[in-house]
Amino acid sequence: MADKINPEYEIEEIEVNSLVDRSKELIDSGYRFSQASAAYVDDKFELSYSFSNYDNYGLLNLRVVIDTDTEVKSITEVVPAAVFYENEMHELFGVKIVDIAIDYKDRLYRIKSECPFGPDKKEEE
Repeated sequence: MADKINPEYEIEEIEVNSLVDRSKELIDSGYRFSQASAAYVDDKFELSYSFSNYDNYGLLNLRVVIDTDTEVKSITEVVPAAVFYENEMHELFGVKIVDIAIDYKDRLYRIKSECPFGPDKKEEE
């Protein structure tokens, strides 16, 4: 049991090309993958990959800010559970994630519009 009442929370901004390696470092040091999410802000994608430390209840977010045309290498080779999050980021936001272990090819959700939260959002008429 952790002896901390207020666990640590940290955001670590990293470059897109170090995402897989940094994720592996965290997994190898005892962190567990918690979740990943995307946001479209100021004409860029902000990707957050969250890792939990169960020893001290700490949370570390890897934050990647990229242009909308930047390709992101999937972390599923080191974190298989990221498959659903990365498919979601691709399908809902249009993030160009490559080499996902299982690529649902925009069929994870049954949605009427393509990339409803991304930069090329097409309004329903």
